[in-house]
Amino acid sequence: MTDQGNNNQNISCNPFAALFGSLADAKQFASGQKPAQVSAEPPLEDSGESQSESENSVSDSVDDNDDSVAEISRSFRSRQELCEQLNVNHMIQRIFLITLDNSDPSLRGGNGIPPRCVYLEEMAADLDGQDWLDMDNIEQALFNRLLLLEPGNNLIYMTSCSAVNLSADRDAGEKRAIPYLFACYQRAKEEVTKVPEKLLSFAVRCKNLTVSNTQTVLLTPEIYISQNVYEQLLDLLLEAFSGAQPEEVIEFLEEVIAGLFSDQEVRTFEEVIVPMFDIFQGRVKDLDLCQPLLYSYLDVLLYFSHNKDIAKVLVEHIQPKDPANGLQYQKSLLGTVLSISCLLKTPGVVEGHGYFLNPSRSSAQETKVQEANIHQFMGQFHDKLHQILKNLLQRSGETRHLLLSWLGSCLQANAGRAKIWANQMPEIFFQMYASDAFFLNLGAALLKLCQPFCRPRSPKLLTFNPSYCALKELSEEERRNRNVHARGLDKETCLIPAPPQQPVESAQSYSLLTENLILTQLTLHLGFHRLHEQMVKMNQSLHRLQVTWQEAQRTGNPMSEQLLEQFERLMIVYLSTKAATTQPAMLQCCLNLQASTAALLVQLGMGNQGPEHVALSFPLPSLQSAMLCYVPEFFAENLGDFFIFLRRFADDVLETSSENLEQILSFITVFMGNVERMKNPHLRAKLAEVLEAVMPHMEPVAPGAAQPIVFQRERVFCTYRHAPQLAEALITVFVDIEFTGDPHQFEQKFNYRRPMYPILKYMWGKENYRESIKHLADYASVNLEAMNPPLFLRFLNLLMNDAIYLLDEAIQYLSKIKVLQLERDRGEWDGLAPDARREKESSLQMFGQLGRFHNIMSNETIGTLSFLTSEIKGIFVHPFLAERIISMLNYFLQHLVGPKMGALKVKDFKMRRISVPQSQRMDDRTLLHSSPRQSGY
Repeated sequence: MTDQGNNNQNISCNPFAALFGSLADAKQFASGQKPAQVSAEPPLEDSGESQSESENSVSDSVDDNDDSVAEISRSFRSRQELCEQLNVNHMIQRIFLITLDNSDPSLRGGNGIPPRCVYLEEMAADLDGQDWLDMDNIEQALFNRLLLLEPGNNLIYMTSCSAVNLSADRDAGEKRAIPYLFACYQRAKEEVTKVPEKLLSFAVRCKNLTVSNTQTVLLTPEIYISQNVYEQLLDLLLEAFSGAQPEEVIEFLEEVIAGLFSDQEVRTFEEVIVPMFDIFQGRVKDLDLCQPLLYSYLDVLLYFSHNKDIAKVLVEHIQPKDPANGLQYQKSLLGTVLSISCLLKTPGVVEGHGYFLNPSRSSAQETKVQEANIHQFMGQFHDKLHQILKNLLQRSGETRHLLLSWLGSCLQANAGRAKIWANQMPEIFFQMYASDAFFLNLGAALLKLCQPFCRPRSPKLLTFNPSYCALKELSEEERRNRNVHARGLDKETCLIPAPPQQPVESAQSYSLLTENLILTQLTLHLGFHRLHEQMVKMNQSLHRLQVTWQEAQRTGNPMSEQLLEQFERLMIVYLSTKAATTQPAMLQCCLNLQASTAALLVQLGMGNQGPEHVALSFPLPSLQSAMLCYVPEFFAENLGDFFIFLRRFADDVLETSSENLEQILSFITVFMGNVERMKNPHLRAKLAEVLEAVMPHMEPVAPGAAQPIVFQRERVFCTYRHAPQLAEALITVFVDIEFTGDPHQFEQKFNYRRPMYPILKYMWGKENYRESIKHLADYASVNLEAMNPPLFLRFLNLLMNDAIYLLDEAIQYLSKIKVLQLERDRGEWDGLAPDARREKESSLQMFGQLGRFHNIMSNETIGTLSFLTSEIKGIFVHPFLAERIISMLNYFLQHLVGPKMGALKVKDFKMRRISVPQSQRMDDRTLLHSSPRQSGY
């Protein structure tokens, strides 16, 4: 057909042209089907021949043709097959953006053809003139396309439009194998929804081809030169989760994973997935808490934990080579994620730290805003961590066992964090154990796992079986079958000792609730407790630095700049630690857990082993089944530590739940004064500090500062049903702490009694508590000569002994301070060596602190005696106590105003002894002397 215009007209009028995708396709087909006819046709000599003559000529030739109906039918079928072949070729081009046709774009129609394709030149040459793709050669074509190092160099225009199309160039020229195959998968899915039914099977085969080739790429990555296919797979996931709809990528990967899992001859599934884990870990370790990219990576990890096959590989991958090395757990993939925090990455090194810079030059509002920002990111971070752990626990029994084994071994390997020496040798500590950030985040995630049963009256709580903690070494098979994954708990000190020769009533299998509660409490014991101690020490150091710096500024000491720098560095650490430990959602979860633990321990303390909670009533029943002998002391220590922390650093959290506060009061009432349920006197004394922490405080605040809200605490204290028993428990522990068996018991008792004075003062101001104390005094008045001295009598004796000793010590410290001040003022320190001068200054500072402490405690003791005597009269006018009080007051007078004035008042006296058994006298010997010097002070 040399006459192009006539050819166009004839084809456009041909009804079979409708079978083609475009007029250009029909032209191409026609030119290739009848070359002989075209070359044999003579040229028209008369160009002016009319249309009617031409039609008559065609009609005559048709009439003369003796073609049969069968031949016409065969011709039609042939054209249908050719048309189908053409449509398949176009569909393959649209999906894979490849072609074997390098002809002039103007001869192709623009309908159904992509604007750019990669021309497979070598394959086209091998096929010897075949310029179309079909289902027989597409697999080879796709493989050739994937092997091209620079597919962009082989791009050709598929249409006559030569306008710049960057997106088309980018899509067709994509040289990364995984993103290219995923894009082909997307286009194939779209074709499946659009093509006619007769092409549907071809579209589905193309989609499956993208999946099978992705599997091949991951199984044989060495074939694809200069490509890291595992990195590409991670980037694909990351890009998907950074967008709004990651479902399509997940669907694609699920199909790929199914194929990888079923075919592990070349590479195991683990060998395919682990390289991606390593790349993930290498990237995440350099991310910061407040970096948005981190949360896209966490979404990827969340997907890993959700897919049962990847989840199993993940928990196997994080198992350490040396289970006894605590630091190894932090170096795992999960440990790397858990170590992300606003805490310093390297303890003591503030350079490069991105939070709370230049704190002395930042306003309080700026610091508060930054802390709120950190809390917001921490909330998201802990939610993701919680969901990851939850997914791993729920995927399969094997995955759960491996994760719980990892947690149990991790806590055992890091048990040394709770040792006293760990705080004294930080260099060794950080080489042996996982970091504070690791344990803080792990604790926050475990706290969230506990929330479903963290309601004080939840029946689920009573399914907790403390005998779990008494189990000794078990085989791996036993641990798996009995759900026991925590290790070394049998070595922990429990609330009460186990009765001699009592067998452990262990269960055949333990619930996940039991494991969750124990693992969470142990994590808090190893993590949160240490951070609390650090904050208290930093607070004290900051105060000392501030005082020293102010003194240096006042005297013009050149060390002031260095002191300011030290203050700045320590303030950065303190603010970062405070922000990390006071995240509101984490504190609320911990409050729920500790209140629920208190409720659980009260039920165990009452001997309740039923499915329902029993109301607390007094007197308490005797313990028939001592389940408390299996409960580690760190349960109570965590509870106390947390509420003391709240009182110091997050007081407002105490106002969030009155029900939780009531459970704490019940716990303190049952255990603080009851040695049968809590043997350790130090732990019972600590409960007094807990009671002080949760009681309402009405101290004067600085001018302009807001008065703290104490409404809930006030209401709970005033309406507490067991107020008489709580007051008695407080006085009991005040007396019991006199003798703890500890070599430092004498010095310790004053620290333990310090919080008891404000509690007694507050109780005295409330009628229900005051009446219960007066009732104890009345009972003591009636039973002064009893074989066992009444509780209130022993309490009063201790108050008077303490008052005498504390005032005497305070006066001695004041005398030492005066001597040192005189030496300094006379210039005697000027000639000393620097070390000797520093020692003198340190002594002066220490004596000042000790003198202040003893003066305050002495005032508190006398103040307590003062308000007690305002309404309790009978016992104080009894001849025995009256003589004691007269002796005490004379002793004060003599030491405060001097011997000359004191001689007018002091009487010569001897102390009367209470009539008690010999064994009791040993315990109460310090109660029975008025003079501290006579009693061995």
